Amino acid sequence: MCGIAGLWSNGCENIQLEEDIKKMASCLNHRGPDNEGFWSDQNVNFYLTHKRLSILDLSTAGIQPMISHNERYVISFNGEIYNNFDLRKELEKINNLIKWRGHSDTEILLELISYFGIEKALLKCTGMFALALWDRNEKCLKLARDRMGEKPLYYGLSGDDGSHTFLFGSELSAITSWRLFDNNINPNALFQLLNYQAISAPSTIFKGIHQLLPGHIFTLKNPKSKNLPESKPWWNLKSSIEKSLNDPIIDKECAISATEYILKDAIKKQSIADVPLGTFLSGGIDSSLITALLQSESNTKIKTFTIGFEDKQFNEAPFSKKIAKHLGTDHSEFYLTSKDTQEIIPKLNQIYSEPFADSSQIPTHLICREARNSGLKVALSGDGGDELFGGYNRYIMAENIWKKIDFIPFQIRNKIGSIGLRIPYQVLNKFSDIVGINQFGTKVGKFSERLKYIKNEDEFYFSLISQWKDLTFLFNKDLTNEDLLEIPNYIKLDLPECISNDLVSRMMYYDSLDYLPNDILTKLDRAAMSTSLETRAPFLDHKVIELAWRLDKNLKIKSNRFNNSNKVILREILFKYIPRELIERPKTGFGVPIDSWLRGPLKDWANELLSKDNIENTNFLKYEPIKKIWDDHLSCNFQNSGKLWPILMWQSWLNNYRSSKNLLN
Repeated sequence: MCGIAGLWSNGCENIQLEEDIKKMASCLNHRGPDNEGFWSDQNVNFYLTHKRLSILDLSTAGIQPMISHNERYVISFNGEIYNNFDLRKELEKINNLIKWRGHSDTEILLELISYFGIEKALLKCTGMFALALWDRNEKCLKLARDRMGEKPLYYGLSGDDGSHTFLFGSELSAITSWRLFDNNINPNALFQLLNYQAISAPSTIFKGIHQLLPGHIFTLKNPKSKNLPESKPWWNLKSSIEKSLNDPIIDKECAISATEYILKDAIKKQSIADVPLGTFLSGGIDSSLITALLQSESNTKIKTFTIGFEDKQFNEAPFSKKIAKHLGTDHSEFYLTSKDTQEIIPKLNQIYSEPFADSSQIPTHLICREARNSGLKVALSGDGGDELFGGYNRYIMAENIWKKIDFIPFQIRNKIGSIGLRIPYQVLNKFSDIVGINQFGTKVGKFSERLKYIKNEDEFYFSLISQWKDLTFLFNKDLTNEDLLEIPNYIKLDLPECISNDLVSRMMYYDSLDYLPNDILTKLDRAAMSTSLETRAPFLDHKVIELAWRLDKNLKIKSNRFNNSNKVILREILFKYIPRELIERPKTGFGVPIDSWLRGPLKDWANELLSKDNIENTNFLKYEPIKKIWDDHLSCNFQNSGKLWPILMWQSWLNNYRSSKNLLN
């Protein structure tokens, strides 16, 4: 796991560019503390750098940027190719004269590209990655990103018309470190942040800078043009789903056998490393299954790590501990305190390098930090299991509830929502244990608010993942003329026809395209790499993805008047390794008690960021409506942390960014 960056200038002097690329590299030290490399084609003002975190082939043979054996290609690669040894054997059958420098997956990938071309080479790969490939013959740059977006890659133009420069990197901090960077804030990205907690690719917080979409390749042949070409897919989730649904699995026993086999194979490949490896164990189904399958194939105790909370309704550490004891792992648990939170928050801007507002970023960073401090260099996670196997409560709730309310006229639904909002959430929260839903009152309040305006299935889904019905009232008038109401780009994509009439399958598809890469995987990658820890997600092996979509929906979600259950197949596999009673409990998610923190240890910090001077100084949002939301939260009239946290993360990030640019200037 590493960090990559580069630039292709249209007008700067080479001596300046050498300093620029060194500065870009220094911004990625945390992603690759083991080695640093540079390469350039000064004839065309192209510069490339690589920061290395050594996982496979710890020798100098794995140092990058790396030049192919035919000397045509130069690569800076971030990620892992899990089937690299199989690919090496395939290459040796084609050409047994290859003299390998070492056994790094980067070298194998380069030879694959040299022989097959980049698209065919990537289709042969099982892995997670972001890469920059320079073609020395064609003077052409290609950027590529893995299928599901596990690894990040940003790119774009900055500078005036006379000397604009094409910049790219694993994190935005590398791009914004360029001495002439002057791109304006993208209001549409701010809208996405406030509504969805994260910014959806291909947008970023800056105009002119983009995130490469998962499964895409971007090709640049001329940096002089101010109009960048569109990226193109080398892999497509829609096509993969359509292919899978043409070969469905309906039989339960067959599904259990196939899923267990394919997961074991993915875990086996992803557990190959020349450094210490372990797992994150939350106590939920996904992480418990990954841990159980990994431990079942290991002759020694694997290392497992869990985060706990002082607030019992968020604390799953006791469950994780029981599971770890049953599996016989070498288990460590760490409790997140308010002091830890206060220490981590000032670091979030540096960790994420653009505003990011999933509050579970705090415990995610802590568990990564503690795992790394304990000697771990690679950790397996259960990310992706919810989107593929129907794990989110909203999948069950949406279908059940929509069937019940669809026949009710909208005017009546609106009145029901108004009544629900009048019931104090604190009263309903007392019934959480009885109904089996964590923070029951808070969720009833959110649902009641949405009942007031949802009119169809897709609006219902978006109401479940967004914080606002309409937030243009938060923006200054001069910004509302911009396209602030743009919904995430993935909704514009054509749906696989076979799921167009299936709400739950559509939700899983939407989440896989947007929530998973832009929130879940972003959160984990930045939190882990800030501590120089590599994380791997076996559920996101493309063969697991293909199998998951072959499974009949009833093998994932069981919903009737007597029983609601999700991830049915994963549970059946897990119960082979762990007693049912250690797993069967309400799903809580990886949440944090941010509501109480904002009224307690984080109150002064939030007060400062939400002050009139601070809000008005940023010149993007209005003070009065934000003050109302903050006052309602402090008075306990509403649980507004979901709306406040993105605003706080935005204000904090913008203040930090402006300060850093002033220092640079």
